[in-house]
Amino acid sequence: MIQAAGWVGGQQLMTRPLSNDLRERVVAAVRNGESCRTVASRFGVAVSSVVKWSQRYRTTGSVSPSKMGGYRKPVLDPHRAFILERIRQTPHLTLHGLKDELAARGVKVSHNAVWLFLRREDLRFKKNTVRA
Repeated sequence: MIQAAGWVGGQQLMTRPLSNDLRERVVAAVRNGESCRTVASRFGVAVSSVVKWSQRYRTTGSVSPSKMGGYRKPVLDPHRAFILERIRQTPHLTLHGLKDELAARGVKVSHNAVWLFLRREDLRFKKNTVRA
């Protein structure tokens, strides 16, 4: 079970796992023969949390939560040369046009993925119909 962190300044804070102390007490109660439902009710956590913590303890010997979040390597990095060449050849190419060209090469990505790639490469530009 994940603890709700609430709202601050109009933005929701990240949630965090419940304490290891609570997890250890819950698992100890289950190991002493109490049912998962009884333990969940007594400690005020979800039955599913009691089951998952007990399973984690049996498999790993620990009740500590796994790492949350992580880093994901950008999908378009291997196609950097192609993208930069296409933008050099066709400076008026749109994000959707570039996404379609990548799809034709077998690279299925979202509009946002293309935008984030261009932003990381500092290739931001605005289309303006007034400019030639």
